[in-house]
Amino acid sequence: MSEAPSRVAIVTGAARGIGAAIAQRLARDGMAVAVLDLEESAAKTTVDAIAAAGGKAIALGADVSDAAAVDAAVARVAAELGAPTVLVNNAGITRDNMLFKMTEGDWDAVMGVHLRGSFLTARATQKYMVDAKWGRIVNLSSISALGNRGQANYSAAKAGLQGFTKTLAIELGKFGITVNCVAPGFIVSDMTRATAERLGVGWEDYLAVAKSKIPVARPGEVDDIAHAVSFFVGEGAGFVSGQVLYVAGGPKA
Repeated sequence: MSEAPSRVAIVTGAARGIGAAIAQRLARDGMAVAVLDLEESAAKTTVDAIAAAGGKAIALGADVSDAAAVDAAVARVAAELGAPTVLVNNAGITRDNMLFKMTEGDWDAVMGVHLRGSFLTARATQKYMVDAKWGRIVNLSSISALGNRGQANYSAAKAGLQGFTKTLAIELGKFGITVNCVAPGFIVSDMTRATAERLGVGWEDYLAVAKSKIPVARPGEVDDIAHAVSFFVGEGAGFVSGQVLYVAGGPKA
């Protein structure tokens, strides 16, 4: 049974992978979930999975780096599901390259989705949380925030989200809103498979190398991240805010 069956959550980048797992977990926790991705049609797969399990969800399409699109999407959530008091900023892209090859477009695109997108969605939803005197924001960072070759843009964005998280925790805490950050390590997902392909490495070989560096001797799964998010947005985490939790199978990248 749910702790808070009336809660409404928005999960960005939830058409697949980690975002889809988070959306489905929050639905199992009893929340109504707005599944947001760039294309509404892509988000319907996650919505269908939630509905099949007896949950309630809607699909939305929006570019999180577009302020008008974000505001419209959040307004639609409020109208169709109720006031959103849980936000999970998961939407993300990669444009990996070494610094001397990285274009301004590569840099701006990654910053736009990760940092601008998280700012815009948090700004659009916080008023509902303030009115409710209760809210949960979880931002998805990464172990790449600690530095990763070929990811100057992604690493900077993910490190920026940690500072963003801590600042919002300070600003919004007095309104009953907690803000935390989950930083995944190596997770089996479409993104990591795409990275292996880009590097020209077979998936099994890529997976074996990654696994050899993880103390718990297994790669992460999307549900590992969903479990962590579920904790942060739950009633029991009301005294936990401004924290960065590395879900990476060990103490370092």
